Amino acid sequence: MKTSDFYFDLPQERIAQYPAARGESRLLVLDRSSGRRAHHVVKELPVILESDSLVVFNDSRVRKARLLGTDGRGGTAEFLLLNMAADLAGDGSVWEAITKKADRRTGGRFRFAGGETEAALLRDGGRYLLRFDRPVDDAWLDAHGRVPLPPYIRRACDEGDSERYQTVYARDYGSAAAPTAGLHFTSGILAALSARGIAAEFVTLHVGPGTFLPVRSENPEDHRMHREFFRIDGGTAARIEAAKREGRKVTAAGTTTLRALEAAWRDGRFLTGERSTDIFIYGDYRFATADALFTNFHTPASTLLMLVCAFAGAGQGEAAGRKLILETYREAIQKEYNFFSYGDAMLIL
Repeated sequence: MKTSDFYFDLPQERIAQYPAARGESRLLVLDRSSGRRAHHVVKELPVILESDSLVVFNDSRVRKARLLGTDGRGGTAEFLLLNMAADLAGDGSVWEAITKKADRRTGGRFRFAGGETEAALLRDGGRYLLRFDRPVDDAWLDAHGRVPLPPYIRRACDEGDSERYQTVYARDYGSAAAPTAGLHFTSGILAALSARGIAAEFVTLHVGPGTFLPVRSENPEDHRMHREFFRIDGGTAARIEAAKREGRKVTAAGTTTLRALEAAWRDGRFLTGERSTDIFIYGDYRFATADALFTNFHTPASTLLMLVCAFAGAGQGEAAGRKLILETYREAIQKEYNFFSYGDAMLIL
C-alpha cells in the first residue's frame, strides 16, 4: 500500500465553495458488504438508519482562530491560533500558531483588533508562538477573529460562515477546523432521529488542522499524526457500551467521532475522561466501536480518506475497501456530488 494509491482526480467545480441548507445536501448510501449504492438526501437519514440504533456526534466548537495582523511597516500577516501555550503562560497570553512561511519574522511585533492588541512572534523549538500583551480568550476571538475556512474554499469568509461552519450542537471551544460531517444536521433531524427511537450521544474531539493535510510520505506508515484532545464522559461511555451489548447499531457521525471512539476503546470498554490521541487509522485496522460511518467526501491522499477506505474494507481487507471507496467517489463525481467540508455526505453501512 502506497500513499499514491489514494489519489483521485477531482474537477475543481466539484469542490463546494458554499454550503447547501442544512439537511438538504445529497447523501450517497454505500453498503460495504454488497457494494450497492443508493442516492438520498441527508434529511432522510432518520428513516435510513435502523430504529433503536445510536448515533455518536462530536460536539467540539470551532474557534474564530484566524487573525490578520499588521506590522510596523504596514505589512499584513495571517495567523491561525491552535492552542494556548499553558506551559509558558497560564493566563492565555501566549498561543501556539501557524503562519505562512513569508510571515515568519520571529521577533517582529504585530497589531490586531484595530491596533488595540499587540503580539510578538516567537520561536520555541519546532513551534511558533504569539505572545500577546493581554490574555486572549474565546470571547476575544469571537469579537476579533475569523472563521478558519480550509484553503480549498477559495474565498474570504463571510458572516454566514460564522454560523454555518459550526454544528448546531457545538459546545466547548477548541477546534481549528469543523467536524464537518456534523454540519449537515439540524435540530429537526435530531428530533426525527429521537422520534424513531435512535439515540444521540456526544463526545468531544478538538479537531486540529493536521487532520485535513495530505500524507507527504509515500509509505503511510511513515506518517505521524498530530495529537488532538478528546473527552468521553462516563455516562456516554456506559450508554454506548450498553448499545453494543444489546446488538444495537452504532453510527459514528464523522471521522473525528470515530477516531475518538477507537482511541478510547480498551478491552471491551471505553476509557473515560480527558485524553489526547494521535491515532492513525488505515490499512487493515480492526474497528471495534462503530457499525456505520456518516461522513463527507475527503481530499486525495489524506488520513481521512485512508480511514474511510479502512472502514469500507473491514472484514474484506484494505485493498477491497480502497477499491470500493474510489469506485464510489468516481460515481459521486459523475453524478455531480460536491466534495469536502461544505459538500455532500455519504453513509457507509
